[in-house]
Formats: sequence, structure tokens, C-alpha cells
Amino acid sequence: MGAKPARIPAADPLAVRLALAIKRLRARFREAAWAGVELPIAQVAVIKRLRDDGPTTASALAAAEHVTHQAIAQTLAALKRTGLVRSAGDPTDGRKSVLSVTPAGNRLFESAIASRDAWLARAIESVVSPRERATLGRSIELLERLADAAGHPQS
Repeated sequence: MGAKPARIPAADPLAVRLALAIKRLRARFREAAWAGVELPIAQVAVIKRLRDDGPTTASALAAAEHVTHQAIAQTLAALKRTGLVRSAGDPTDGRKSVLSVTPAGNRLFESAIASRDAWLARAIESVVSPRERATLGRSIELLERLADAAGHPQS
């Protein structure tokens, strides 16, 4: 006889609702931030990673984004053509190039963040009553604690 398969616990309805709400909010954020900007999500992801992590090589980007070297090369070629990303020689290894976001890429990203934030402010203003604002503040504190939870909390 083989070993019994591990029992998978039933999903907590609260956790499922929270996950779905976060997923919907993320989609709204993306929509609000990038409305009117015709930039594929792969290009947005590369600009964000370069902004967050700083200049890096194409190989490191491919690994970080979990894509092939060919896919990252195509994405980078498009970003370079539009002037959002630039390439410069690696000062420590002349065989490599280091990629970074251009001022135009930074402006585009900052504009997207401002659009997202403006949408959220308007949504809060139109959906959350003045009396509910304190509840929203407490909810945000809970979400921040959840976001800070390390790894897999023990039950």
C-alpha cells in the first residue's frame, strides 16, 4: 500500500474573498495607470524592474522575469526603439551591456503612478463615506500587517 496523499485543507472563505478583491484591485490599478498607453505588460514589467532594482544586464533581466533570452531581447529592442530604456557598456566587463531606464521611461512610469493614485483617490471619494474612512484606515493597517507576514504563517 502506498502512502496516503496529504490532505489539503478547505480554503478559508475570508482568504478567498480577500485574494479575489486584491486581484480585482490590481487589475483596476493596471487599467487606471496604463489607460491610453499602448505598452505591452512585458515592457511595463521590464521598466518597473529596472526602476526598482537598478541597471542590470539582459541575462539578469531574463532570469528575473522568467523569460528566455530571445523574449527579453525582443522586449528590450522595443523599449530602446521608443527611447524608454538605454544600453551602455559595462564598466567592469566590456563584453556586456548594462540596461537602465531613460528619463523618458521614468516620466512615463511616474505618469502611470500618478494616474493610478488619482483613480484610487476618486474611487475612495465616490465609494467610501466620511464615516467609513476610519474603517478603511484600520483595514489598511491589517493589510499592511498581512503584507509583512513572513513566509507561510504557522497555524
